[in-house]
Amino acid sequence: MLTDVDLPAPGLLWTRWAALAASLTGIGYPDVWYVDERGGHHDDHGGSWARLALLDGARAVLFGYDRDHSATASADPPIDLLTGAPDWLPWDELAGPAEADRLGFVVWHDQGRWSRCRYSDGVADGLVDVVGAVLSGENTLRELDDVVEEWGQHPLPTPAERDEVREAAERLLTAAVRGEVTAAAFERLLGRLTEPRLDPGAAMAAAGRGGITAGTRPPRIAPGERPPMRRVRRLSRGEHDRLVWGAMHEADELRRPAPPATGELDALAGWMRWRSPSGDGRCTVLAYADATSMSVQPGEHPPARRGDEPPYQALQELTELVRRLRHAEADPRYGRWLFLRVETTGSGVRIERRYDSWPGWWADDGVSGPWRTNLEEEMDARARAWRPGWVRLLDPAIAYRPG
Repeated sequence: MLTDVDLPAPGLLWTRWAALAASLTGIGYPDVWYVDERGGHHDDHGGSWARLALLDGARAVLFGYDRDHSATASADPPIDLLTGAPDWLPWDELAGPAEADRLGFVVWHDQGRWSRCRYSDGVADGLVDVVGAVLSGENTLRELDDVVEEWGQHPLPTPAERDEVREAAERLLTAAVRGEVTAAAFERLLGRLTEPRLDPGAAMAAAGRGGITAGTRPPRIAPGERPPMRRVRRLSRGEHDRLVWGAMHEADELRRPAPPATGELDALAGWMRWRSPSGDGRCTVLAYADATSMSVQPGEHPPARRGDEPPYQALQELTELVRRLRHAEADPRYGRWLFLRVETTGSGVRIERRYDSWPGWWADDGVSGPWRTNLEEEMDARARAWRPGWVRLLDPAIAYRPG
């Protein structure tokens, strides 16, 4: 299902976009807001981006992603932003970001209105965060002020100079709408800068590419073609995780020989007795570890903090001891264990290792657990005969269906 979106007309978005692009290009920043034959681009060089493309027939498409605010890209359950999208969209430029979970919003303009697929208003898509600078004339004026003060490193200490800049920005936007931008418009706005200094030729060349100078028109792209098949996420990242974790709960341990006795186990057991919370040697350690991560959960007798030591000293010591034990017990055929439970008494030690399954004594909150990429690395390091059946679920393709 589709829903209408309240956005300015494509022509207004475009002229604001092109004016920003030309202004920044004129002072040496040609790759933040810019225009080429494929349309308007915005890239904050921090992971957020947007595209605006115009087509014949008063059609347009605006799409992008915000690294912090595009919750649509990681929604649980997943959202297919291209549901109900028209055939003429630039599908070859949309499919890749969508599959990579780097597409936060897609809106298209046709027959006088903007539309998108329907999702809850409570799910942020990042559109306002990425392209807010062109969503109103006032926003664009403030952005042009930033071009002077921040990008141009030119403070505006007096009301008179601030008024001059605002008037110059207003005149630039008015000329952009009319397609009559001249070098004088950039001189009025940016000629006051000294470092960086305005390059009128670069500004005018960018304005020409944007179609806001006399005798030019904005670039238009050809209509796209909907692919006969595309990959559509059917499982969110969280759902895919829970699928794998559920299979780990159901799995049985493959029968493999116990690791040989090691000094690393003795060292861990001795440390645990020293940190016995009751002072009688009883201590419990529950741990998960893989090649790049480790976590612990409290057991019946968790290691005690000693004296006035720093809060995380015990955890740091335990992490090092567990990693050393895991390395010492590793086998190139059988692999390395993932979960570990160690219980000590004053004179004994009991240890349980889980290589293939999620033990009942390790709490599962349905949110946090082993990363699939880490599990894949662990499984790849084992001989095939010692890989549990749930390994096939680690394949990223499991999360997608043809659409």
